[in-house]
Amino acid sequence: MSRRYHYPDGKKFFEFRSHLHVAGLPFVHVTRGANPETGRFVVVRGIIANGKVAIGVVAIGQAAIGIYAVGQAAIGLLFGLGQLATGFVAIGQLAIGVAFGLGQFVTGYLAIGQMGLGYYVLGQLGLGVEVWDTRGASPAARGLFTGILNFFR
Repeated sequence: MSRRYHYPDGKKFFEFRSHLHVAGLPFVHVTRGANPETGRFVVVRGIIANGKVAIGVVAIGQAAIGIYAVGQAAIGLLFGLGQLATGFVAIGQLAIGVAFGLGQFVTGYLAIGQMGLGYYVLGQLGLGVEVWDTRGASPAARGLFTGILNFFR
């Protein structure tokens, strides 16, 4: 299903919902702009969801909730990427990760960022068991992060 609407002031609305459904959700659901019937943004739900507010397995939007979430506020079960991101792996300005966090303010078992909280932490200011920050480096943190750096060289 596809819908389009052009407002008199030049704004546009677009919605696409695939015919294929998996577990009761459309495989793809995408929207742009405010719904002309309600004047509100549509919450998109699908296996792949893309809109202002998106909920799905892969969710992309200003606010995204999913197994894999990308957005300004991304709440992901496995992966979150965004200004505020959560997930098993999180990358963002404020990244709340379980296993890995990368960003400005981060948490995770392995945390890399300006300020980090975790077991292994690399950052300007770190709180954790094995930390490498401006105050010094533990031998275990130095060995781990040097090894990671050498892997990518």
